Amino acid sequence: MTPDIHIVFDCADPDRLARFWMVALPGYDFPHGPPDGFATWEEWADANQIPEDQRNSGRTIVDKEGRRPDIFFLRVPEPKTTKNRVHLDVKAGGPFPDAERRARIEAVGEQLTAAGGSIHRRVDSAEGFWLVMQDPEGNEFCVN
Repeated sequence: MTPDIHIVFDCADPDRLARFWMVALPGYDFPHGPPDGFATWEEWADANQIPEDQRNSGRTIVDKEGRRPDIFFLRVPEPKTTKNRVHLDVKAGGPFPDAERRARIEAVGEQLTAAGGSIHRRVDSAEGFWLVMQDPEGNEFCVN
């Protein structure tokens, strides 16, 4: 059997981070809605007497086409303190001429800033142009 991967983010607010990454990675969504008989997950949690402080302990998002790994957001008590040793690249530029590629990258950067991320820096070098960004909890990623 060949192992698969599940990407995991430790974070303070799994729901917020999952929603940010669904904007960053089109095609990702929550795996399913609430169980039959419940209009919302909140209603289900109330019916099952799940304490408020345990309701946002984790979230999973999945690629609806099943081609990319699932991403799990796990609530942890400690804050992020140092630079990531692993990061995601959001491939937005595509195989276009430099000006169009740059415009596509900047447009995605603006979209992700509106969703709660921030541009840490712009890199413009002989190797190309990309954005180094941070998600709402400071996790670094690149848009290239």
